[in-house]
Amino acid sequence: MSDQDQGTPVPPPGARPARKPRIFAAIMALFGAAMLYGGVELVRVGGSVFYLVAGAAMLGTAVLLWWGSRWAVWLYGALIALALGWTLHETGLDIWAMIPRLGFFYILFAWLLIPWARRGLAGGPALGHRGTRGAAWALVVAMLGVPLAALPHASMVTRDGAPSAAPGTGGPAAGGDWTAFGGTMAGTRFSTLDQITPANVGKLRVAWTYSFGDKVPEGLQVTPIKIGASVYACNGVNNIVSLDAETGRQNWRFDPKVEKETPFLSCRGVAYYKVPDAAGACAERIFGTTVDGRLIALDALTGRPCQGFGRNGQVSLLEGFGKVLPGYYSHTAAPTVARGRVVLGGTLPDNQYWGEPSGVIRAFDAVTGKLDWAYDVGKPDRQGAPGPGETWTHSTPNNWGQMAYDDALGLVYVPMGNATPDYFGAQRRPFDDEISSAVVALDVETGRRRWLFQTVHHDLWDYDLGSQPVLFDIPGPNGLTKALAQPTKRGEVFLVDRVTGKPLAPIEERPVSTRGHAPGERLSPTQPFPTDMPSLAGGLLDERMMWGLTPFDQMWCRIRFKEARYDGPMTPPGLTPSITYPGYLGGMDWGSASIDTDRGVMVVVTQYLANRLHLVTRAEALRQKAYPMNMGRRGLSALRGLNAMEGTPYAEETGPFLSPLKVPCQQPPWSRISAVDLKTKKILWSRPLGTGKETGPLGIKSHLPLPIGMPSLGGVLVTRGGLSFVGAAADRSFRAIETTTGKILWQVAIPESAHTTPMTYLGPKSGKQFVLVSAAGHRSLSLGAGDTMVAYRLP
Repeated sequence: MSDQDQGTPVPPPGARPARKPRIFAAIMALFGAAMLYGGVELVRVGGSVFYLVAGAAMLGTAVLLWWGSRWAVWLYGALIALALGWTLHETGLDIWAMIPRLGFFYILFAWLLIPWARRGLAGGPALGHRGTRGAAWALVVAMLGVPLAALPHASMVTRDGAPSAAPGTGGPAAGGDWTAFGGTMAGTRFSTLDQITPANVGKLRVAWTYSFGDKVPEGLQVTPIKIGASVYACNGVNNIVSLDAETGRQNWRFDPKVEKETPFLSCRGVAYYKVPDAAGACAERIFGTTVDGRLIALDALTGRPCQGFGRNGQVSLLEGFGKVLPGYYSHTAAPTVARGRVVLGGTLPDNQYWGEPSGVIRAFDAVTGKLDWAYDVGKPDRQGAPGPGETWTHSTPNNWGQMAYDDALGLVYVPMGNATPDYFGAQRRPFDDEISSAVVALDVETGRRRWLFQTVHHDLWDYDLGSQPVLFDIPGPNGLTKALAQPTKRGEVFLVDRVTGKPLAPIEERPVSTRGHAPGERLSPTQPFPTDMPSLAGGLLDERMMWGLTPFDQMWCRIRFKEARYDGPMTPPGLTPSITYPGYLGGMDWGSASIDTDRGVMVVVTQYLANRLHLVTRAEALRQKAYPMNMGRRGLSALRGLNAMEGTPYAEETGPFLSPLKVPCQQPPWSRISAVDLKTKKILWSRPLGTGKETGPLGIKSHLPLPIGMPSLGGVLVTRGGLSFVGAAADRSFRAIETTTGKILWQVAIPESAHTTPMTYLGPKSGKQFVLVSAAGHRSLSLGAGDTMVAYRLP
């Protein structure tokens, strides 16, 4: 049979023969050489042989193209078949896992199927028109059919149970006002308002917006409070505003004029207090803190400083610390007001030096500003401030997350961090290890510790507790059990009795890896795992879960993963790279968990981002000039690589495990929103949170609204109306989800992603329910940083 019969046209007499596709061959050879080289490296570290085979096949295809052989098309077609079979074997029907494995190969094969691209090929079997059409249709099916079949799996709402018919849990809930960061001091983020329902949520419209006008890199992380006719909020440079709850019009604004070179330009909330039996100026107060270490009391009606509080309405929070370098002590959480006291922890920079300021917890009189009590874990019996020549105990674990409070029990619940630096702990003292990454119950009258419950032993992974403890009641045959849920960065939720601190179900101490730890370190051989609650930690990583936008950056991630140590949760830091999963931005952070106490359902956002970490010797740290901030370099942000951890034998370098194209190295989803039935302890539903429209290589937007589960920081507002409002995902969207089913009922674009927790309140004049969200981004997760609050209500 002639070439013409096969569908290849015969050139007319005298025509020049078609050129061999040597430019395309050179491109194929370049790609093939890169893949072959990476494939050899991956096999060397014990990884998959596919990339080596694929690189060799691409080089072979390039050689055949160079010499003008039709066998090139058949060889590359065999590679396509191999890639498809390998992909389905490794991933099943997972569209996000398929993209880097198949997309690149498909694009090159599509070019080879164009008749014009094959004009210079001869020798070997030709495809012909029928063969080309058949191959093209096969490619279309492979490129579109398989991913479309996989797409439902990407957005699928997974379920582990059905809603229980038992009565809901009990506990405080917000009503017409939103009086504290978590709705109430119990931190449930639950409102009894029910005007907005699944039936009418689609009619929500913007009621008002407000922008501070300050561009802060950390964005706007505040959850406002609402008292009476006013909404109160703060921004990253600690400006505090009062807004009309109906219109968003500014009533007053207070600027504390903070030092803006501090590393934590963040404010997550303010607090309200009404002085008993008082009238006139400052009978109602708004308390705020600053990033440069001040506590401020303002008249709630006028915004003027309360003159009887401290000095001109301010108290320095740096007293008793000795010398504090700029940027080493700040506050980001909302103050906790309990029985006439303002209870505070403090925020410290991570991994700078052993000897940083104390993590002391203090309570100040809400009227006078005088120190009432302090809990200094290094001096637990000291009643007041340090004496002459003394300071609060340096380098103790600190509290930067939001506290909770039970007035009936007289207990303040404090989520603790670890003693900095995070990744080496041989220098820590017994009292540091005792309280590190624990929730601590303090007596509100005396500051003495009643109990503690630890979530990580000898924390070396920056698993400090950033989540507010959540207080609720569990009904049972013997009455109500006063419970506390403590979400963690590990993705585990611990349930304890908030009266005693005892677990409400057995805690299993499981062995964890000690392989490869740094010389001189000590490790806990076991770590606590809850057995009663479903784990939201994301499972175990393996090489097949490594990801990228192309096979090349995916191969790079697979090599780096196989080179590193990963032995599951709590793989110890060392002088060789290790993988921490979830990483320090994983699990649950300041968004905590939210509990619909009517339905007994906990709704929570969890993030799945791994870190790659390694320690270096002190000599190497000095060679690279890794100094603590403000000790040879200006500011924390100037440390581009190593964090000094001065005072220990090592420095450290860590961060999210990203590909060269700046996307996470582990495959999506990178976050989920899940609902857990607190009676059956089963997952009601779980779904990826956020689409890929705002993400892409090197920060370039893809504009693809496909459910990918974007990196997320923030919490959920749950309401009696049966809705869960969330804006935590880095895709500039605000959503309402049906609490019992996980169905997205409403979503709108917002100015920036909302890495905070929404709140709701009743308009004092209109009687309408408002939903308010701070839509302002975050430099660690979002593409921008704004400062806009947006309020919605029904028409």
